[in-house]
Amino acid sequence: MSSVTKAFTILSRVGRAGGRGLPFAEIVRQTELPKATTHRLLKEMVEIGALIFDLSTKCYRCGLLLARLGAGVTANYDIRTIVRPHLEELQKVTSQVATLGILNGGEGVYIDKVEGSDFGIRLHSEIGKAFPLHATAMGKILLAYSDGVVIENVLHDELTAFTDKTITNRAILKAECKKVRDCGFAIDNEEITRGLVCIAAPVFGVDGRCVGAISCTSPSYILDDNSLEVIKAVVIKQAARASV
Repeated sequence: MSSVTKAFTILSRVGRAGGRGLPFAEIVRQTELPKATTHRLLKEMVEIGALIFDLSTKCYRCGLLLARLGAGVTANYDIRTIVRPHLEELQKVTSQVATLGILNGGEGVYIDKVEGSDFGIRLHSEIGKAFPLHATAMGKILLAYSDGVVIENVLHDELTAFTDKTITNRAILKAECKKVRDCGFAIDNEEITRGLVCIAAPVFGVDGRCVGAISCTSPSYILDDNSLEVIKAVVIKQAARASV
């Protein structure tokens, strides 16, 4: 394994951990790389801004360099141009945050977002940022409509618990993917962030394959069964309209 491959292996693992990051020992455990090699690569990546070392938690997190590079790459995706009007309509109708995500290896990436200026809860859905497939509505869509290799890789990895509602059981996640495909939408019920509920639906390309997912995120306290159904219907409708 080359140094570049080792570095990207580390970046992938740290990225999947989200904002909490990973301590040195956990990075070594997950990547199965030698401690000396891991320490050297971590030091180099911190120096160039690819990673950040948090002294208070002793954990490594992804740095702004990755966000800038990711944003530069995703800016050229045609899907953003196609889906943007439907995100705007979704946000206008629901008054909630609308996002667009795509699959990138074993994780999702936010490539667009529309939110009102008066939205009171800060979301960690910055454009270019990665999100886990098992704990988000868009992630479940992307996972459910991906090929078997992606699903098996995700199921092989440890399923990190972000809240007490996160799915961490592999059998349950596999059943959830089947349910998503059967009904055509996915729900994140406070599974990655307490107090937030997200509904997502797939966007299909000309070949019939899922090329992305759009979602609507709302504070859980404003939702009841009726409003949840209304938002779900709007998300599914705009995803269908965005599909080629």
